[in-house]
Amino acid sequence: MYTERYEDYSLPGGGLNSGEDKIKGMMRELSEETGATAIRNIKPFGIYEEYRPWYKPDYDVQHMISYCYTCDINKELGKSNLESYEKKNGMKALWINIHEAIKHNKKTMATNDKKGMSVERETFLLQLIAERIH
Repeated sequence: MYTERYEDYSLPGGGLNSGEDKIKGMMRELSEETGATAIRNIKPFGIYEEYRPWYKPDYDVQHMISYCYTCDINKELGKSNLESYEKKNGMKALWINIHEAIKHNKKTMATNDKKGMSVERETFLLQLIAERIH
């Protein structure tokens, strides 16, 4: 996923609905954000846990656990169903070489003052994926 507002690449993902199964949530988010079809061969990849500053009243910190999976999908993406804030941020699904995405994100982290809070996590995960697939 490329996000114009933050000038970075990230993996598709998002929050689970209350009581939602992790695999079903992953499939829903992947389909919503990318239009992916025929999601199959789903395998756990890892868990990324982080604490980050939070902007809502009565809370200082957000504790987030990201459950990461690998899967296969059809190469041709269907129509996405992005949330309004995702559209507003200029988020779109793009196929890009993983090494180019990592290089781009590293440049964004080094030079862009409007970077999002997730670029470090996303770049770390992209690097881990790149190491394991080669």
